[in-house]
Amino acid sequence: MKTAIHSVHAREILDSRGNPTVEVDVRLKDGTMGRASVPSGASTGIHEAVELRDNTCRYRGTGVARAVNHVDVDIASAILGIDALNQTLVDKAMLELDGTPNKSKLGANAILGVSLAVARAGANACNMPLFRYLGGTTACRLPVPMFNILNGGVHANWQGTDIQEFMIAPVGAPSFKEALRWGAEIYHYLKKLLHDEGYSVNVGDEGGFVPALKRNADALEFIVKAIEGAGYRPGEDVVLAIDPASSSFYEDGFYHLHTENRKVEAVEMIAMYAAWVDNYPISLLEDGLAEDDWDGWKLLNQKLGHKIEIVGDDIFVTNVERIARGIKENIANAVLIKPNQIGTLTETIAAVRMAYGADWSAMVSHRSGETTDSFIADFAVALDTGHLKTGAPCRGERVEKYNQLLRIEELLGESAIFAGRRNVLPRAS
Repeated sequence: MKTAIHSVHAREILDSRGNPTVEVDVRLKDGTMGRASVPSGASTGIHEAVELRDNTCRYRGTGVARAVNHVDVDIASAILGIDALNQTLVDKAMLELDGTPNKSKLGANAILGVSLAVARAGANACNMPLFRYLGGTTACRLPVPMFNILNGGVHANWQGTDIQEFMIAPVGAPSFKEALRWGAEIYHYLKKLLHDEGYSVNVGDEGGFVPALKRNADALEFIVKAIEGAGYRPGEDVVLAIDPASSSFYEDGFYHLHTENRKVEAVEMIAMYAAWVDNYPISLLEDGLAEDDWDGWKLLNQKLGHKIEIVGDDIFVTNVERIARGIKENIANAVLIKPNQIGTLTETIAAVRMAYGADWSAMVSHRSGETTDSFIADFAVALDTGHLKTGAPCRGERVEKYNQLLRIEELLGESAIFAGRRNVLPRAS
C-alpha cells in the first residue's frame, strides 16, 4: 500500500510569539511527505483540549519536548502502517491511544500536528491541492477575510481597549483578491489616522494596531473613518466585526471594563453591544459574553441574533458536545472553528458539520501564536465556511494564510466564487 504511513517525526519550533510549538513530518511508503505545525492561543478557553507543555526550566516552562516525544514514540507506534487516506482511522487510533476526554495524556498539540500532517501527506500522494483533497470537486468558494486591524485586551497586553479584536470584512468586494487589497488599504489608512492623532502604531500579536484609547467605542469611530478615508462605504462595501474575548475580563459575575473604569453585568454588556450595532455597521459579534455565562448568552442571542452573527468561541471550543448544547439552548447562531481547540481534523470537520446541520454559520480561525502553516486557508475553502479570521494584513504568519487564498483563487480560475455579502452557493453539509 503506497499511501501507508511509513514514518512520523516531530520537532520543536518557534511560533510567532517566540514560544515553542510542535511541527510534524509524516512520510508515506511511496516517499510522499506531509508537514504541519500547530498554533497556540493566548486567550484560551478553559474547556479547550490540553496543550501539553513541559513546565521545566527550558523556554520558561513552555517547551514542548514531551509532546514531541509522544509523537516520535507513542503516536508513531500506533499509526505506522495505516493508510494516510483513511483520516478517520488515523485520528481514531490517536484518540484511543490518548484515552482522555481532553487529550491530556498525549497533548492536543501532539495529536493535531500528526492529524494535519497526515492530511497533507494524503493530498500530496493524490497530487491534489489540500482544499480539493479535503473538500472535493465542488470546493470553490473563497471566504471573506476578517481582518483584525485594531487589537486590545490580552493581544495588546492590556495597553489598549478591553475589546480584544476589532475587525473589518470587505463583503462588497468582487473577488478575494480585491477584498485583500481593500483590507490592506484600510489598514494603512487607519495607521495614518492613529499616527496623526498621536497614538502608537505598534502592532499586537495578530498584527492590529494597539492605541491606548480612552473608550472602547473610540476604536469603532477610528475604523469607520479609516474605511471612508480609504474610499469605501461603511456598511455597504465593508462591515465591522468585534471579538471582545469577554472571558478575559469576567470575574465574580461581572465584566470589568478597565478602559472605562467600570464593571457591569451581562445585561449591561448586551445593552452596550446593542447600541453599537445600532450606531455602527457591525455584522458579527464573537464571544460577547464569558465562556460559562450560558444564561447571558441566551439573552444576547435573543436581543441581537436576528440582526447579526453571534459567534461562540470559548463557550464551544470546537467541541461537538458543547455546540450541541448551544444549539439546544439557542444561545448563538454561529461557531468559531479552531482545530487546536479540539485536536484532530476529524473532530474539527464534525464541529463544522454540526453547525451547518443547525443552520448555523462557521468561521475558521487562527490563533494569536501562529506559524506560517496555511492549513486553515485551505480548510476554509474545503468546508465552504464563507469567512476566515486570520489577523491583520500584516506579519508573515498572518498574511501567509491570505496569500494562500490568492493562490487558491488563481488555481480555481473562472470557477472561483467569492463569498461576499451573500451565500452564493448552498453551504456545505
